[in-house]
Parts: sequence; C-alpha cells; structure tokens
Amino acid sequence: MKILNVNMSLDPIRGGGTTERSFQMSRFLSRNGQNCTVLTLDLGLTQERINAMAGVKVIAMPCLFKRFGLPRFSLSAINQIVGDSDIIHLMSHWTFLNALVYYCARHQKKPYVVCPAGSLPIFGRSKFNKKIYNLVVGKKIIRNANRCIAISPNEFSHFERYGIKKESISVIQNGICLEEYLIKDDIAFRQAYGLLDTPFILFVGRLNPIKGPDILLRAFCAIKDKFPHHLVFAGPDGGMLNDLEEIVRQENVGDRVHFVGYLAGTRKSMAYHAAELLVIPSRSEAMSIVVLEAGATATPVLIADQCGFNDIKEIGGGIVVATSDEGIKQGLINLLSMPSELKSMGNKLKQYTQEFFTWDSIVSKYIKLYEEILS
Repeated sequence: MKILNVNMSLDPIRGGGTTERSFQMSRFLSRNGQNCTVLTLDLGLTQERINAMAGVKVIAMPCLFKRFGLPRFSLSAINQIVGDSDIIHLMSHWTFLNALVYYCARHQKKPYVVCPAGSLPIFGRSKFNKKIYNLVVGKKIIRNANRCIAISPNEFSHFERYGIKKESISVIQNGICLEEYLIKDDIAFRQAYGLLDTPFILFVGRLNPIKGPDILLRAFCAIKDKFPHHLVFAGPDGGMLNDLEEIVRQENVGDRVHFVGYLAGTRKSMAYHAAELLVIPSRSEAMSIVVLEAGATATPVLIADQCGFNDIKEIGGGIVVATSDEGIKQGLINLLSMPSELKSMGNKLKQYTQEFFTWDSIVSKYIKLYEEILS
C-alpha cells in the first residue's frame, strides 16, 4: 500500500505535536511493511531528521514565505506525487500544502483522510486569514474526506462545527516510541542546568499562549514559599519568553526558574527521568504527546482539563485540574504534598502508556482504516 503523508513541517523544534505525529507515524508505517512517502516543506528540515526516517521517502518543497508556509511548487509535480499514492493522509489544517494536495486528490479521485490534531478551532493569531481559508477550501477539505480522524473524543465538537457527524470520525490516538526514553542520568542533567540536588517541576513545549506556560509560572510563584522545588521550562520560544522572564523578575524567582530551551534525544529523556512531576497547563490541545513521553519515563503528571487526556485521573497516573492559575496552583499543592505517592502514579502511567500507546499498535489502526477505505 502506497501511503502519502502530508504535513507542512517536519521541524522537531518548532513543528509541535503534529510534526512529531507525522514523523513517528511515517517511520512505523514503514517498519510495518508499508510504502510511505512524506510531502513537506524544507522548514527546519535537516539531513539528520531525514536519516531518522530510514525507509520513508521524504519530498521537501522549498518554502518561499515562512510566515504562511507558502511553498515554491509545481502543480504537475504534486499531481504526480498524488497519482503515485493509493491513499493520502492530510495532517493539521491551516496549510497551503494541504490545500494543494486536496485539489489534486479530488481531481484524480484519490481517497484521503484528514487529521487536524486539534487545529480546527480558530485560535490565536491570523483569525481573519483562517476564516478566509475555511471559506475558500478548509471546510471542503474536512467535509469531503473519506474519513476524519480525531486523536481524542475532545475533537468531536470541533468536527461537528464543520458539519461532520460522529459516525464519520475515527479516533486514533497519538503514540510513543518507548525506545527513545530509556536514558536516565539525573546527576548529569542537573549539573548541565545548575539544578543541584533540588527537586524540580518540568514543563515541556513551546513557550506559546496556547501551551499555557504563564499559567504554570503564576501558579508556581503562588506556592513557591510552601515547597523547595524549582521549575524547568524545556522548549523553544513561541513568543512568550520575554513575558515569562518579566514575571520571573517581578516575583524575584530567578534562582528557581530555569529556561533551558529545546531538548531532544538523550537530554529530553534525562529531563523526564529527573523531574519529580510534569505539568501540562495548555489552554487548548486535542491530546498531549508529552503525557505519553512522561508515561514512557514513569513521571506523574498534572494536566489541565483542556488537554484531551482526562482519563489520566481514572488510571491514577496523575490529576486533572481546571485550566486556570488557581486550578494549576491547587493541583501543585495537592501533588507536592504527597511525594510518597508520586512514584506509584508514575508507574501506573507507564503501564497505561505501554499497553495502549506504542506506535506499533497505533499504526495497525491506521493500516486497518486505510485497507477498509481502499476496499
């Protein structure tokens, strides 16, 4: 089966969760015997990233306008790429590349599925542009898909606003590559970032309003005198770093708040293992991948209720709180007040992750869905 995965970016630093999903899904489709091609832009794409997708054909189009992801393209070339595929997987939503591939797929009557991964709501900047995009092509992409894919039931309401009924939606969650989170060296990680032997709370993600790092920082400042913990922000600047640093100065917590930038590979694995707790304060997210990363390392989580992973509470892998300063604050107080139970929570989350969210099990669902559509 020839599968074409389409995602505007494979940049691991600024691409976000959809990038990681496309990257891992393509790798594991190939490992499971499928002929997989990825069509993307050259934004942040390195040879190392391409090499990590051994067995996957990567077609990277030059990007002319980074702000809007406008590629330099040949319509005949895209038509040929689409024509060489049996089925197409469109990832995310607000991209020029998705629109181009959609028109070619419709012209050739090629089946396709679409996985917005939480991106359907009009949130953040460029709201006017997004409304125009939906008016011209966005709604057509969603409504004409052979199948819509949600990564959690939280997305059902998003699709319904586009006129899609639940019976036309398949839920296929995010996955995790467990082998990437085996390295543990607490001493080396602490020495690298000046953490000494103090316990710390971890945030992983872009420093962007949708991820809620400001919520976590304000909550931490409110409880800083009750606990000895430090706070580590691991992720690239998404427009909020200056604002966060200003809060740090105002609250005089510069010796306890650490901005370590984007972490990958060994350093990322070490960060999770060394942390006492991962906090995910996102204002909107379909299904947080960092929950699975925490699960791979048995790190308990405190998660906001807009992150599409509320079953964390049911399986005892952490707690779910309101997406607010007060909600995160009370969650921190509750979890940090019972350190003896954190290890048990982490182990439960790890067991849950291993049982349901490995990429081998996730791609088997995709293969089954593709086969059903093609038949």
